[in-house]
Amino acid sequence: MTSNSFLRAARRTLTAGAAALLIGAATVPSLVMPAAADDGPASVADLAQGLLGAVVNISTSQRVKGTEGPGAVPMPQLPEGSPFQDFFDDFFKNRPGEQGNPSQKVQSLGSGFVVDAEQGIVVTNNHVIADADDIEVNFSDGVTLKATLVGTDTKTDVAVLKVDPKGHKLTAVKFGDSSKMRVGDWVMAIGNPFGLGGTVTVGIVSARNRDINSGPYDDFIQT
Repeated sequence: MTSNSFLRAARRTLTAGAAALLIGAATVPSLVMPAAADDGPASVADLAQGLLGAVVNISTSQRVKGTEGPGAVPMPQLPEGSPFQDFFDDFFKNRPGEQGNPSQKVQSLGSGFVVDAEQGIVVTNNHVIADADDIEVNFSDGVTLKATLVGTDTKTDVAVLKVDPKGHKLTAVKFGDSSKMRVGDWVMAIGNPFGLGGTVTVGIVSARNRDINSGPYDDFIQT
């Protein structure tokens, strides 16, 4: 599948631009939901266990250039012996791109998921990797791989990355058919933001075709 094909598939599925993975039980036929217990809904533990490896953490770094000149914020003039002198000295010395520090690495974190295990294709949000100089994909088993940017779509906030598995066996998920989702269907969201590891939550489809005036592709599934 070409990078354009991945982007088209991602646009159809990720119009919400959320850094979370919404997966129905039908997405992975081999993982069967157990029967509901008498005292509550069915457990999703087996389903989650089979999918957590596909959800990754995306870490990026960007080198920020200095901004000394007309746009720079000047160091305030304080009276001698001011108790705020040390505070402002530290602030302006360590502030990215300001006086005494012409450049600095800025890091950010987000979520993504593997859609092609053999080729190492990962889908994430465009805002996570925008303007990044370096991109790394962190997997649930502790493996970290360098990633290259395959393509982006800013309007749907989708980006496609590629990693070299290097013999590392990846777990992938499949794109589902959102047109078949109905209000009241169970959904499971798996995310990996902030470097905290995989986070799983369960809910239902609350509404379809939501328009929140956030862009040209407003047609959201609310959960």
